[in-house]
Parts: sequence; structure tokens; C-alpha cells
Amino acid sequence: MNFNACLAPFGVAVAYKEVLLTQVLLTKVLLSYHNLGYLSYGKLVTKHPRACPLGSYCPLATLNRSSGNCEPYNYQLPAGQLNHTCGGADMWSDVISSGAIFCSAGSYCPTSIEQTPCSSGNYCPMGSTSEKPCFKLASCDPNTASQNIHAYGAMLIAGLSTLLLIIYNCSDQVITIRERRLAKSREAAARSIREKVQARTRWKAAKDAAKKHAIELQSQVSRKFSRRKVGAENEKVRILNEEELGTDEDLYPTMDTSTSVASEQSYASSEGKTIEAGHLTRMMHEIEDHSDSFSSFAVDAKSSKSKAAKEKEIHTHSQIFKYAYSQLEKEKAQEQQNKNLTFSGVISMAANTETRKRPVIEIAFRDLTVTLKGKHKHLLRSVNGKIMAGRITAVMGPSGAGKTTFLSALAGKTVGCTINGLILVNGKTESIHSYKKIVGFVPQDDIVHGNLTVEENLWFSARCRLSADLPKPDKVLTVERVIESLGLQAVRSSLVGTIEKRGISGGQRKRVNVGLELVMEPSLLFLDEPTSGLDSSSSQLLLRAIRREALEGVNICMVVHQPSYTLFRMFDDLILLAKGGLTVYHGSVRKVEEYFTSLGINVPERVNPPDYFIDVLEGLVKPNTSSSLSHEELPVRWMLYNGYPVPPDMQHYSVAVTASPTYVQFGSHEYSAQITNEDQSFAGEMWQDVKCNMERRRDIIRHNFLRSKDLSNRRTPNVLLQYKYFLGRVGKQRLREARVQAIDYLILLLAGASLGSLSKASEEQFGMPGYTYSIIAVSLLCKIAALRSFSMDKLQHWRESASGMSSLAYFVSKDTMDHFNTAIKPVVYLSMYYFFNNPRSPFMDNYIVLLCLVYCVTGIAYVLAIFLDPGPSQLCSVILPVVLTLVATQARDNKVLKIISDFCYPKWALEAFVIGNAERYYGVWIITRCGTLRRFDYNLHDWILCIAILILTGIASRGIAFLGMLVFQRK
Repeated sequence: MNFNACLAPFGVAVAYKEVLLTQVLLTKVLLSYHNLGYLSYGKLVTKHPRACPLGSYCPLATLNRSSGNCEPYNYQLPAGQLNHTCGGADMWSDVISSGAIFCSAGSYCPTSIEQTPCSSGNYCPMGSTSEKPCFKLASCDPNTASQNIHAYGAMLIAGLSTLLLIIYNCSDQVITIRERRLAKSREAAARSIREKVQARTRWKAAKDAAKKHAIELQSQVSRKFSRRKVGAENEKVRILNEEELGTDEDLYPTMDTSTSVASEQSYASSEGKTIEAGHLTRMMHEIEDHSDSFSSFAVDAKSSKSKAAKEKEIHTHSQIFKYAYSQLEKEKAQEQQNKNLTFSGVISMAANTETRKRPVIEIAFRDLTVTLKGKHKHLLRSVNGKIMAGRITAVMGPSGAGKTTFLSALAGKTVGCTINGLILVNGKTESIHSYKKIVGFVPQDDIVHGNLTVEENLWFSARCRLSADLPKPDKVLTVERVIESLGLQAVRSSLVGTIEKRGISGGQRKRVNVGLELVMEPSLLFLDEPTSGLDSSSSQLLLRAIRREALEGVNICMVVHQPSYTLFRMFDDLILLAKGGLTVYHGSVRKVEEYFTSLGINVPERVNPPDYFIDVLEGLVKPNTSSSLSHEELPVRWMLYNGYPVPPDMQHYSVAVTASPTYVQFGSHEYSAQITNEDQSFAGEMWQDVKCNMERRRDIIRHNFLRSKDLSNRRTPNVLLQYKYFLGRVGKQRLREARVQAIDYLILLLAGASLGSLSKASEEQFGMPGYTYSIIAVSLLCKIAALRSFSMDKLQHWRESASGMSSLAYFVSKDTMDHFNTAIKPVVYLSMYYFFNNPRSPFMDNYIVLLCLVYCVTGIAYVLAIFLDPGPSQLCSVILPVVLTLVATQARDNKVLKIISDFCYPKWALEAFVIGNAERYYGVWIITRCGTLRRFDYNLHDWILCIAILILTGIASRGIAFLGMLVFQRK
């Protein structure tokens, strides 16, 4: 401890410093006072008199002859020296050893021999040299050592509460009003488009009726005119009538204006009804020529081009919604027309270049085998086939057949496994990760943000995953199309819901789970049991939406579990797997019954074929065949049927496999029975499991850091844009968690009031006990609250990260939103603690230290939330502050603990608190201050260093947390 640094700020003489350095710290310094208010050492009484320090009260002592003591200092006169009398104070030490010369609390000492009681409206702490006026609104009774500033605490609490209420309520109201306005604009646009469609329908019906009436009238006039001009020969009359009827049939369906005008002129001289017919025909053609004025959208190429030009001018929400709903109505009309297409209609639809097709992704797999590392267990075995664009492939099989493993292998999501064989993407050996921007994967679990609405979930996925070059109206159209196709219009503004708070139904939640991938317009879509838990109508609605994606060229592969026959017929291809990951059938759904019939397996009447096939593969139902065919032989029969090689260990299932010319040994693949070693020792099995887990962890790290070249040709929003989208989403989530935030603030208020009342400011230790308790309480409460930032939505982040969203934008947005709590929580705590405890250090100094402390512990909470599960992370958040604080405060006698304490954040926070408070003590407090600071190895000049270390700890912990999020996340 540097005493010069301790004493110099208060103007203590250097000679006196040297005297202090010769004494043992915190021991009594015996002095002899012969002059009132002065002190001197031993024989140097008359040569080196020293004044009592500022803030001291050292009057002339009085001899108590009965005891022989000089009161109030309790020293005795030297024996045998009658000329000595009692003088001033005999010692100056820290306040713990002796507070005899300290000016008492509630009084002030303008000189060292004068002590005056504090008057009303002022307060005088111990060692004061003058009265300190109380703040306005604060109360100070006579002879008080501190001012009552509880009113300021109440005002701060009231102001802070008002501010928080305004922020939360107004922000919530702003969001609610904005959503309501958008809903009104959307409903108005939809209503306007529906009215226009209805008007167009009525207009078309009226036009058809007018056309029919005109044709009938024209036919009557033609027949009457032809009868007047009939000649004598009946044959000529018949020929003339046939020609006129033929002319009429060619005239009106095509609506040729020139022909109709010529016809009207030829009939004008005959009858007045001919003129009337020509007038009706002219009206009909005029309506057709100006049909665009009666329609809200056109279907020809010219109107499409004008529509594309108008899209550039779409800015308002009303215009965007009108555009979206008009396109939806146009698509509905087109779908209705496609149901009764003629051959020419099919040709025109195929030649339509305006229909937007997505990039084609086709996946072929040869000899695909997936083996679990360490245990050498086959999850998939010798799977061959291809999934094609524009088709829906269903993967079925009993439990344990490797359906999800097959889907994960094609999607590049397998970990802890060895993959043999070949997977080709568009005929090339490219990684599927190169196309991840246009590949969707719907997990089996409904991983959706429960505190967001249906529309907010879908809209966020669309904004982050659709092309950044796509205009906003087209993005809105995509979201509206998905909401419409999935039947989510009624619940679009409803919260999805969580375990604690109920939201939409389970079937609707499942459809939202699928919609998150549909809104990004994928070219390849994997779905893991999307119909599980859905009723028949919901499943059909979902399959129709997926069928629509397939019509746009999307390659869809989905795992289904016992679909109904209606759903089964909606699939294009089927991959049927047996236990052990062996293929039983891969081909068209319409030919599966034919194939099994060729094996002698016939589906009984009134039995669902997929259910029957799965029961056969499970061994629950024996095939009704005359041969002795078992369910174990079905994979071998498929291999022989397609000419695939049969693994050696499965040849005994085939009767004539050795004579079959189709058997070919796989090149480098060795197919043998699953390796089991029953004689392996316990230590060997344990080491095998550890090795398997390490390899699995290595695969996860490799997946997370693997960077493949981008072949998707889609430019998604950059990190800054995604940060903006993430920030908006997190803000909405926090506003909907206002009740939880209010509880956090309430607990901090109670903690501040309790600790501020119980741990009064200790003058001799400069408030250290109260600050120690504050560090523990604030660290514990803020850590537990910060755990929610990353522990509550780990699954959602893993899914978003696997789809290509930026982990950096996600992390920084969460941290940015937590800065609000970082700035507010110190104020909430100090509003109670500071005004109850009333330390000498200013409020701002305490706030800065507490602000840095909260920033530091929030980063540590991120590390715990990311590296640990919720239960252990909460336990560590409770134990860690207590243990680190104990190490930081009890490490002065142990060198090892002292080194460890340098890495404990409570040490630096406590030092900053104590230094900030000790700087306000001077004069008579110098020895107490220097002794306390030296005992804990604190330095008055290290306040900025302590603040910097707390900030750097917070930054480093955030870096570790982000790195852990990248390394340890599951994909």
C-alpha cells in the first residue's frame, strides 16, 4: 500500500507521513499534549508541536485524582515527576481502536478544542468540521448525523415507475394500434377485392345472358329473313339455311366485330328487328372491348406488364394488401380453370413464361448406409433411389426403421454417424449445405415462438429468408398465400402460446410449424411427420398446401405415420423402409399394391394399404401368401427385384441368392453382422461410450463451422438487416413479458430496501459490509433474470441458425435489448439502498459501479445459459456470486486465494465501491482510511481500473458465450 497516495490528497505534511510510516499500523501512537489543541512527541514537545487533525476534538484533559487518569483520554502522569500536568490527547489511531479525538456524530468541530451541536436543518457526520445543509425535501433533526432523504427515494421510485409504465403501456399501445390499423387495412383490401370479384362475376353472368339473348334474337331474324327469300326449289332453301346457320355459329362465339357489322348492314333493309339485333350485338362487342374497366385484374400479357409497372409504385399498406389479395384471387380463378383444362389449355399453361418456377433440386442416393459411431449399428443400409422435383415423396415404415435418420442424412444433419455411399445433388457430388438458403426442414416438434402471433412468426421467417431483392408486396403476397393455404386466417393475430399460456390449438400450431418453411419459398422441403397429431381434415388441408408447392416445382420429401387412404393417394412416390433401415419399396404410390401383389401379398378388403404394409413389416400380420415369405425377406426381394447387390449377411434370406447373377460385391463396403463384443470389459465399454460422445461433439462442431460455397443463387438480407429484424422481434417479446420484468424490478426494490435498512453505513469500514451484500444480491437477481435471454428459446435459435439466419445478429439483438435492463436495474436498486443506507459517496458514483457490475454479471449469465441446461444454470447463478464474494473478501491471508481473487469480479466491484466512499473521508479519518485500504490491498487511484476490469469481464464473457453458441448449438 502506498501511503503517499493515501495521504497526499488531503495535504498531510511529509514529516508527519514519515512518523506514521515508523509506527505499526493500527496501533496506538502515544503522544504528549502540553499545548491545548496541539500534540508533540516525547522530548520534542517544545520544538515540534503538531496541531490536532481536522475533524478532531482534543480539549485539555482533567486529572482524576482518585484514579490518577487524565480524562477523557485515560492516560496517567509520569511517576515521580510532580511538575507534569494533564495535557491534550495521548493517541491518534483508527476509529476502531479509539475514537477519543473524533468529533462525535451529530456535532461539528470548527477547531480541535471546540465542539458544537448540529442545528436543525443540518446534519453532522462523525469527524465533521462544519455543518452540512440538508437537501430540499430532506428532513434533519437537531444533533443528527445523517439526513433523511427517503423522500428522494420515493420520488425516484415514482418517477421510474411512471417511466416504465409509459414505456411498456405506450409501446404496447403503439404495437396494438399499429396491428389494428394493419388489420383494418388488410380487411378493407380483402373486402374491396372480394367485391370486385363478385362484381366481375355478376358482369360476366350478365354478359353471357346478353350474348345468349343476342344470338337467339339474331337467329330468329335470320330465319324470318330467309323464309321471305325462299324460292321454288326446296333444295336451295335447305342449302341457304345451312349456310346462314353456319355463318351464325361462326359469328357469335368468336365475336368478330367486322363480321357482325357486315351482317347488320345486309339485314338493315329488311326488317326493323334486324337493326335491333345489330344494336344489341354492337353493345355486346363494346362491353367486351372495354372489359378491363370492369375488372380489378387482367390475365393477358399486356395487363400483366402494366401490373408489373404499377408494382413499383406500391408503397402504402392498403396498396400492398390490395395487390396481394388481387393476386390471390387471380390464383384461385386460375386453379378453378385448371380443373377443366382442355389439351390446348394445358399447352398454353405450360408455355406461360410468367409463372415463376423455383430452382430445381433433385437428390439421388446410391448405397446409402448410415452407421452409428462407436457401436457400429446400422441405422440405414443400402438405400438406393431418387427424389425428384415437383413430386411428393412419402417415407414410411415401422418404428426404428430409420425414417428420420434417412431424412437427416439427405438434409446433412446427421451427427455421431458414419455415412457411406453416395448422395448426388442435381447429379453432382455437392454438399446440400451449399443450397441451405433454398432448403427447408420442418422438424417433428413444433418449434415456434410462443410469445409471437401466427402472422409475426411467418412474417419474420419470410423477411429473413426470402431474397433481399424481392419487393415487399411480393413478400406480403407470399405470407398471405401461406396463411390462406394453411387455413390460418382466423388465428393470424393470435399468440401461438406456450406451456404456461395457452394459445392456438395443436393442429394450428403444427401448421404454423410447416408455414415457417413454406414462406421462404424452398426448392427442396423435408418434413418430419407433419401430419402427426392432426385430424383428417387438417391433414388434408396441410397436404393440399404442400401439393400446391409441388406444382411450383418444389421437391418434397416427408415422413408420415399411418396416413389415411385419402392422404396416401395424394403422394406421388413412396419409400417404404423396414427395421434396420432396409428398403422394401421405392417407387410410385399407384404401383405399390401391384408390386406387393406380385409377391403374393394382397391387401384385404376394407383395410388401409399403408397400415397393412406397416403391420406386415412389424411382423404383426403374417402375409396372406401361399409361399413361406416372411417380413425379413422383403428387403432382399426388393434388392433382387431391382438388381441391387445383397449384403453377405442377408443372403440366407434368399433361397437362390448364390445362384442369382444379380449379386455383386460392394467395392469398399464390408457388410457384416453388427459388431457386438459381449466379452468387452466395463472399462472398455465406458471408453467406447466416451469416444462415441467425443466424435459426436466433433461432428457438431464441424457442422457449425463448416462453410460451403453458396449455390442457391439467393441473396438473403445481410447481418445488419437481420439485426434490425431480430431487434424488432425481441422488443415485441419483451413487451409481452412486461409482467415478468415488473416482478424483477419489485424484487430488486425489496432487496434494496432490506439491505439498505439492515446494513447501515459503517464509518469504520467505509460501508464495506453493505456493499458486499449488495454485490451478492444484485449479482444473483440479475443473473437469474438474464438467463431467460438465451435459455428459453434455444430450440428456436438452433432451427433458425440451421436455416442460414445470422447467429451474430441474434446474439447482438438480445444483448442490445438487455442493455435497457442493465441501465434501469441499478437505478431501481439504488433508489432504495442508497436512500436507506445514506453513504457519503455520491449517487452517481454508486450508479456507475453498479451499472458495470450488472453489465458484467449479465455476460456471465449468458455463458451459463448457453453452456448449461436451465436447471444447472439457475443453480450456478445462485451459488457463484456467494462463492466468488467469499473468495474476494477472505483471500488476503492466502497467496493462492489472493491470486484467484484477482479473477473474481466481486473483488473489483467491492474495491470500486469502497474507494468511491473512502475518498469522501479526510482529516481525522486518514489513519482509519489508510489502514482499511492497506488491509484489503486497495488503492485510491484504482477506481477507474476497477471499472475497466468489470467492463472487460462483461465483454469477454459475452465473447465466450457467443463462441459457445456457435460451437455447442445443435443443428
